[in-house]
Amino acid sequence: MSRTEAPKVLQRFTEGYTEAYRKLDPALVDRVENGALAEMGRADMVAQRAVTPGGQPGYPALVLKDARFTIPKSTGWPKFFVADTRSNRDDNRWLVVFTRGSARQPWKAAYLSLLAEGKVPKFVLDKDGYAEAVPARSADGKGGKNGKDSQAGKSDKGDKSSGNDKSGGLMADPGVLSSSYTDYLRTGQGRTFAPGGATSQLRTERGKLARTPTFWTEYIDTPEQAPDFPALALRTEGGGALAFFTAHHRERRTMVKGVRPEVTDPRTKALLKGDLKTAVTYTRISEAAVQVPAREADGGRVFFLNRIESLTAAKGE
Repeated sequence: MSRTEAPKVLQRFTEGYTEAYRKLDPALVDRVENGALAEMGRADMVAQRAVTPGGQPGYPALVLKDARFTIPKSTGWPKFFVADTRSNRDDNRWLVVFTRGSARQPWKAAYLSLLAEGKVPKFVLDKDGYAEAVPARSADGKGGKNGKDSQAGKSDKGDKSSGNDKSGGLMADPGVLSSSYTDYLRTGQGRTFAPGGATSQLRTERGKLARTPTFWTEYIDTPEQAPDFPALALRTEGGGALAFFTAHHRERRTMVKGVRPEVTDPRTKALLKGDLKTAVTYTRISEAAVQVPAREADGGRVFFLNRIESLTAAKGE
């Protein structure tokens, strides 16, 4: 990946993004996006097209300027890099993470995170200006989908210099962030993540819907990893890392006897399948940007910088 190629990749993305939202065509999303971002985009196309069948020819073009590209030096595939940009949509910095699986595949946007000005972490760069990627492994060190050790960074005593440090010197390995997060949402246990809107507050909000006079709610959170939803991380100053990861969430609401579920939002209706009789299940996907502290950080926890959650499906039962 060269610095001269990065602006072209960003331009191709903004043009494809704009075209997709003007035509409201899910197929156009797949040309420039993959992973969590593509899943969100396809669902959004379907939902918006139900409300606006003729598309949105006047949709304003997305402009991403003042781009700062952070490119990790790497050999082999897959590859990724981060574009830190200013958009014409709001006052936030838009961090777009691009991935490429092989030389025959195009670069596509996999993650989008919105960070306030001044909140983007500073990356470690070598003398040539290239960043350092932190390998993402599962708790068993194989990069699989079954990693369960939310404290992998703490439990591994391997010598960093020998290559046995599975967490890359971090409080938590990027590869187990998704499973650690979904475990926390299910149990409320563990000290990997700092309290906040995406963690303790989210569990509190869910608790209020667990049992109501008209329905009760069950939650199923599923971790995701490579190859479809890779966890990606870049080393930041101070020994930590900025990491991106994905998770899926299902919310099943079962109504009390005599009450039928209702879906009134037009976009949700567009994604709805099945018959609304006794229950409705909502499927969502989330993508997050988190700051992972160094292992030596006293009391450090993984902190959510940004988390975007989007509805991708609904099913009536």
